[in-house]
Amino acid sequence: METMDFSDEMPAPKRTEPAIDKSKSKNVNSGNIELLMDVSLRVTVELGRTRMQLSQILELQHGSVVELDRLAGDPVDIFINDVLMARGEVVVVDDKFGVRITEMISSKSEKTAS
Repeated sequence: METMDFSDEMPAPKRTEPAIDKSKSKNVNSGNIELLMDVSLRVTVELGRTRMQLSQILELQHGSVVELDRLAGDPVDIFINDVLMARGEVVVVDDKFGVRITEMISSKSEKTAS
């Protein structure tokens, strides 16, 4: 392998942190969270997955059944902006489907039961 010398590159500029008035930091932090409360996030609930050939997909019609990789009663995955955040069980509320969260997934892939 060839070794490359990057010593002639310009150094990265130093970042300077803005001065924060400590007496107002408590109000600033609580105000910042309020700014985020109206942010919309995409929530996706995944019942399961499958792989199909194009010919099989073209044969689908009204009433066709697509077999998924999970059993009935298995927990469903709950994604927030394409990140797995929780697992839950499907429930029916006023003739609509919903999901009851049964397990939160930490960012370090450790499971935390609720």
